Amino acid sequence: MTRILLTGASGFVGKVLHRRLLADRHEVFGSVASSPAPTDSGHHYEVMDICDRTSVDAVIQRVRPTHLIHLAAVSNVAVSFKNPMLTWNTNVIGTLNLMESLKAHAPDCFTLFVSSSEVYGETFKRGELLEEDAACAPMNPYAASKLAAELAVTQYLRQGLSGVIVRPFNHIGPGQSADFVTASFARQIALIEAGLQPPVLKVGNLEASRDFLSVEDVCDAYARLVGVPVGRLEHRVYNISSGSSRKIRAVLDELLAHTTVPIEVQTDPERLRPSDIPVAAGSNRRILAELGWAPATPLAQTVESILDYWREQIAAG
Repeated sequence: MTRILLTGASGFVGKVLHRRLLADRHEVFGSVASSPAPTDSGHHYEVMDICDRTSVDAVIQRVRPTHLIHLAAVSNVAVSFKNPMLTWNTNVIGTLNLMESLKAHAPDCFTLFVSSSEVYGETFKRGELLEEDAACAPMNPYAASKLAAELAVTQYLRQGLSGVIVRPFNHIGPGQSADFVTASFARQIALIEAGLQPPVLKVGNLEASRDFLSVEDVCDAYARLVGVPVGRLEHRVYNISSGSSRKIRAVLDELLAHTTVPIEVQTDPERLRPSDIPVAAGSNRRILAELGWAPATPLAQTVESILDYWREQIAAG
């Protein structure tokens, strides 16, 4: 049986992936940054600060993982601008601590390092589906820190450790922070429906196109990669993408189709990014050819589940 150490287990993606890995009958140890650890039935958690090498060593030695899935990160672009030191320390030094600890205490462990499609940055301006060998040109501290972490992980892989790097595109679903666009729309709609916000929905750039995925599909890709016997994967980097893009306006329209009250949509200048990329989408040909993976969840289904989640959150106070 595989023993998986899952960092960032209490986050948006971590919770979904934790459930999926348990369903696949893996032994999973989820790590969280601070006490108290969650008390979900059937889940095992370890408190581990990835920025503290002593803490990392203690958990690696205790768990002795056969696989590491490294999700833990500062992942919000706005936060990365406001607090670059926290972003670089968490995303780069935290990753180095994990890789050094694996090298010392679990050298046979397979690492799935979760990077981001944000690393492509300015290359998206080509307006085409990007393959994994496209140039990386980060446009914010978050993306730059992720690319630096990729380079660090690659050095350990060259030294004999095993693993892969994944670059997921925009994944959405219930439980995502309202700092992200789809969740922000859904939360505002739920507040309006509940009479807690005037019937005006504040938005940013609706014309930008993004490669949207259900978080369930993204976690399916991670689970498939972990399920491949060590040494059998053909590549070191994999896009997790749909291979197409949709305007943010289309996602908003899907949400508005499920609303129960009239809502006015209003552009908020503070939500506009001056350096927004018009189109960001990735090719999934590599992972499709190798693992047969492609997203299976319709966008409408995902969007409706997000709105239902926020309705429940607002109703619960």
